[in-house]
Amino acid sequence: MSAETAAATDDDYGGLLTAFPYAFRQSDSRLFRLYTVVGGLFALLLGIVFTFAAIVSISQSAGLATGGTDAFVRTFVVIVGFVVVVPVVAPVLLVARHHRREGSKPAYDRALAVAGLVYLLSLYLLLVASIPESFVLDGETVTRPPATGLFAPVLSLLYAIPPLGSPAIPIAVAVAGWLTHRRYR
Repeated sequence: MSAETAAATDDDYGGLLTAFPYAFRQSDSRLFRLYTVVGGLFALLLGIVFTFAAIVSISQSAGLATGGTDAFVRTFVVIVGFVVVVPVVAPVLLVARHHRREGSKPAYDRALAVAGLVYLLSLYLLLVASIPESFVLDGETVTRPPATGLFAPVLSLLYAIPPLGSPAIPIAVAVAGWLTHRRYR
């Protein structure tokens, strides 16, 4: 490998997978480097979960009539997976692009790392808020645990959100992440 090729390989990236190591190497922010690792692992985990969800959706509708509701459900699983994973990888892609085009700006890196970590937290809050008051699991009716302890006020607030309204939490955080990018770039 020539010196020019080695320099180009070390100083650039060529897509989603190579943006993670590039952004990690180029950033001076420890918080952003932490997010690069954590966000990459979460993106991988979410990708695997949604891949299995798509496989299960396809296998459960095998042999049924093509088109209609079955095709919609399969497509919906893929679209939801994409919509959930994109805000996880977006801070890394935006920082990699920023470093390649404009150079280092630690405040930008830190701000997007915080936005990414808050988005990951919002996915957890989405899960908590979407728990129905009671549901059937393996033939047994289960009720959601009451809000107690140190986080009781937060849990009460999350439980007050209707399950269909729970996606508003990560959507609002993703929009805030985009506004953070616009503010600090």
